[in-house]
Amino acid sequence: MKLAEASESRIIEMAWEDRTPFEAIESEYGLNESQVIGLMRRRLKRGSFRLWRARVSGRATKHLKLRSPEVSRGYCPTQYKHR
Repeated sequence: MKLAEASESRIIEMAWEDRTPFEAIESEYGLNESQVIGLMRRRLKRGSFRLWRARVSGRATKHLKLRSPEVSRGYCPTQYKHR
């Protein structure tokens, strides 16, 4: 799947956000978790990718099924410019 550069940048931004689950990226852009990981591997520097993988591996907030119901999906004011 070929994505526009702006879409790839937004996916990377969403993937870095702790509260954005992979399912939200999939519903908005059609990329599942393994595809997002592949995109991150291709687009980030090696060290940045390793840091990101260490942060998101097993993180409950990145998976809707593992999330606590207290974690809401509100948007901060700076995110409105992307919508």
